Amino acid sequence: MERKEFGLGDIVQMKKPHPCGANEMEIIRMGMDIRIKCVKCKHSILLPRAKFEKSMKKMLQAAPREEAESAEKRSGINASKPI
Repeated sequence: MERKEFGLGDIVQMKKPHPCGANEMEIIRMGMDIRIKCVKCKHSILLPRAKFEKSMKKMLQAAPREEAESAEKRSGINASKPI
C-alpha cells in the first residue's frame, strides 16, 4: 500500500465531508495524533494518525515549507526531526 505524504500546513481533501459541507482540511498539528481544521468553518478535529491516513483522499495544496517551519517553531514541535 502506498503511503501518502503530507505535512504541517498542507490542505487535504477528506473522503467524507465535514458537517458544514466542506471536505477540505488544513493540517495544523502533527504527531501520533493529527489535528486538522476545516477550511470553511474553522472547526478543528483531532484524529489518530492511522484514522487520518485512511480518511484522507488526496493532498490539494502543499504549504510553503518556510511557513510550515515557522508554525513548527511556534508549536515547539519539529516534525522533520526523528525522535
